[in-house]
Amino acid sequence: MPRVTQRLRDPDINPCLSESDASTRCMDENNYDRERCSNHFLKYKNCRRFWNSVMIQRRQNGVQPSMPTAAERDEILRAMQKMPY
Repeated sequence: MPRVTQRLRDPDINPCLSESDASTRCMDENNYDRERCSNHFLKYKNCRRFWNSVMIQRRQNGVQPSMPTAAERDEILRAMQKMPY
């Protein structure tokens, strides 16, 4: 597997891995009809926006790494008590 693909499949690097997989799976199941998968695309887009804003905030506060690890993200989501996206 190419190195770039490995990085994108790493849950510590890609916070929206499940949303990405869901949209890809939807496209496969619906013969690549984008209209049928728009809900999945919207979830992925909102996920990216949310974690990007978290990353920017952490960078501004001097927290390293700027993207929380998978375990930290789980804690953040549990503390929110619902999915923000």
